Amino acid sequence: MARDDVARVFGSVRGLVWSAVIFSCAVNILMLTGPLFMLQVYDRVLASGSEATLLALVILIAGLFAAMGLLDFVRGRILARAGARIQTRLDPRVFSASLQRALSPRERTQPNVALRDLESIQQFLSSSGPFAFFDVPWVPVYLAAIFVLHWMLGVFATGAAVIVCAIALVNAWRTGGLEAEARRATAVSEKRSESLRGEAETLRALGMGKRVLAGWQQERKAGLTAQITYSDRAGGYQALTKTLRMFLQSAVLGLGAWLAIRGETTAGAMIAASILMGRALAPIDQIIGHWKGFTRARAAKNNLRAMLKATPEPAPKMALPQARGHLTLDAVSATAPGLRVPLLRSITLSVAPGEALGIIGASASGKSTLARVIAGIWPPIGGDVCLDGARLDQLDAEVLGAQIGYLPQDIGLFSGTVGDNIARFDPDADPNDIVKAATRSGAHAMILALPNGYATEIGEGGAALSGGQRQRIGLARALYGDPVLLVLDEPNAHLDAPGEQAVISAIENAKENGCSVIVMAHRPSAIALCDRLMVLKDGQTSDYGPRDEVLQRATRPRMKVVPGDRP
Repeated sequence: MARDDVARVFGSVRGLVWSAVIFSCAVNILMLTGPLFMLQVYDRVLASGSEATLLALVILIAGLFAAMGLLDFVRGRILARAGARIQTRLDPRVFSASLQRALSPRERTQPNVALRDLESIQQFLSSSGPFAFFDVPWVPVYLAAIFVLHWMLGVFATGAAVIVCAIALVNAWRTGGLEAEARRATAVSEKRSESLRGEAETLRALGMGKRVLAGWQQERKAGLTAQITYSDRAGGYQALTKTLRMFLQSAVLGLGAWLAIRGETTAGAMIAASILMGRALAPIDQIIGHWKGFTRARAAKNNLRAMLKATPEPAPKMALPQARGHLTLDAVSATAPGLRVPLLRSITLSVAPGEALGIIGASASGKSTLARVIAGIWPPIGGDVCLDGARLDQLDAEVLGAQIGYLPQDIGLFSGTVGDNIARFDPDADPNDIVKAATRSGAHAMILALPNGYATEIGEGGAALSGGQRQRIGLARALYGDPVLLVLDEPNAHLDAPGEQAVISAIENAKENGCSVIVMAHRPSAIALCDRLMVLKDGQTSDYGPRDEVLQRATRPRMKVVPGDRP
């Protein structure tokens, strides 16, 4: 079975990680420079009074410490690049999966933490946290060196290491759940704040600011309380470990002094033992300090693995010839991703190139759902949606999107220029094609009246534009590239009379160019050029046929039968 994406990317940096491990081995060996220098100074230099020996030792340790610093710097750069490689290689996959999951309305309301999880992994690898784990295997080496100096010093240092390790394990056990709870509570408050921020105008207009603020503060307080509880407990263990380590270093120094007084060891061994034990306990202390970052990175990796497994990458599709635009739906049933109750049931229709089909019906009858299914956004749960006989799931999403013009109710413009949005952010777009699409949508004159014309920055979501301007630019984007299928969901919802006339002209022009047109509408002007109409009711076809016949049946008065009268 092929490995998942996360495991494969992590496997690609295994060489870098092993390089960092090798450099860590060299760094830990060079860490013995300090204790050995102290041992030689106290036991040889002071006893002999040789200045030449002292100078030689100083020159030697200067070179060794310089090498240690260089290797420590290099291993940090290696791990930082490993984290950057992981983020760079997983960014496209994670971003694509996030977009794919956002097609589900339920998923869209959840906070998008996937990219934040990826950053957590990169930040942990770029910190000094991994070095603590690389240094832990060297703890027995330092303890063994202390045993060489004196067995009592070795026993004392081993006992100290066991105590500090026990505290580290208790810290991991006692703070793991608190850290996860703090993350969840913080995510809830952040999600709430983003939701309220998006509705700032409504809150201001309806005077709801203080009331929703009170609810948000309760969620914020819950997250802050959980965070403080975790911080207090983790900080307590970290302070205990740090204090205990400093005390034990002094204690081993005292033990060494007692042994030196008894003549069982030397002053140099006493100092070396203190330094070695400090070095032996340091990785454990560092692990406690970096435990939060480690648990966050570990949880992030598990979250990413679960998300990517649940959102497999689409299989490559075979390239098919350019479509002509013949659309067919055969007994199609559909619902929003993540839901089970069908929103559409047994929809069958056919639209030939150059024809226009109008879809009408009351609110919540399924018109927007049908538009999403036809545009290939939501897959059907039953039946087939075909373009020129090929099911939409047989076509690559990018190739299909280039042949479809889609105008949703929520226009969905993006931060950038007007021209960028019309050209669907194609870096190789021909300016003539952009102007042609804008002209067909009736937006050319309106765009030229903007401060910088087609180069006007519109802000995120088109915040710098009015509703009608966004609608016209969205229509121009739908018409860009001469699509063979045009799907318009309420295209005149925010337009005035000239804007509606522009929509009618765009539909007429699309039909003349052999484009299949689907129009979801409430207002009669949008279906003026439709050849046929379909009436949706509760997700099912209520009526379907030539436009005039369907309208006649829809407006035909129903005879009211009074009990007792003859029919």
